[in-house]
Amino acid sequence: MLIHTFFQLTIASALAITLGACGGGTNTNTNTATNTTGVTCDYSHNAFNSNSLVNLTSAAAWTCSSSTRTLTANGVPDHDVGPFAIQNDLDFQIKAQSVRFSTSMTPALTTIARELGGPRGDIGMILNGVKIDPGTGGSCNDSGSSCTMLGQAGPWRMEALGQSSFNFGADSNNAHVQPGGVYHYHGIPEGFIQKLGKGQAMTLVGWAADGFPLYARYAYSDAANAASAIKVVRSSYRKKAVPDANRPAISLYPMGTFLQDYEYVAGLGDLDECNGRSGVTPEFPKGTYHYYATESFPYLPRCVKGSV
Repeated sequence: MLIHTFFQLTIASALAITLGACGGGTNTNTNTATNTTGVTCDYSHNAFNSNSLVNLTSAAAWTCSSSTRTLTANGVPDHDVGPFAIQNDLDFQIKAQSVRFSTSMTPALTTIARELGGPRGDIGMILNGVKIDPGTGGSCNDSGSSCTMLGQAGPWRMEALGQSSFNFGADSNNAHVQPGGVYHYHGIPEGFIQKLGKGQAMTLVGWAADGFPLYARYAYSDAANAASAIKVVRSSYRKKAVPDANRPAISLYPMGTFLQDYEYVAGLGDLDECNGRSGVTPEFPKGTYHYYATESFPYLPRCVKGSV
């Protein structure tokens, strides 16, 4: 079994990092490139969201050329949000943004996995124009005596989901609001999925920065067979049995509090280190590489396997 761990990035390495070309759990399709022509190329919406925490028009429009898929949006969610129940230093109001995101119409797999998110660039967008951003800017020093949910206190990166030591105020959509009013998802975009109304079925919810599609929660039990049963897809990450050296004491912050508390184990679940696999989907009956939003860590892809 191959085991890989997430680690704290330095500023110098943040723009170009290789996690390694680890194998996935059930990658059955050997095709390395996909033509995504005709898939959600005309997806758009423009409607006022009267939720008391929004009160803004939500707008998003996807268009496609022969080479590029482009999103123009304002980043305002198109579903109910909240309650956030966040601490005062993270209590921001949703504001309209100027969102423009583009990716390839013909994504191709590479031999490496690249980490994105935060200052390294958006890892992907949900169809409604809201970005996915699984990591946080919160951190602690080695002793755990100095921690900040906004800034650099040390190398130990806080997780937004799956821990109770720090309250990032994720709402029922696994989302909250960044400084500047940017609403964004840390996990499965539940409200948007409910709006799509597909139930227990493979549901395309967005696109990653490399051009491959993003699905949520459900997958075919046999990646190569669209007639196989639908199941809840499982990531291949787990909490480490032993904390890393110099980590703040688990008596202060239980395992799962920090990014570095998790490790990837090839074959443990259904997905690879980027929360993806190759196989057939409703939109791609001949098969393609694709990502998943999952119910457990890493929740959303934290790296991409295609060219960016």
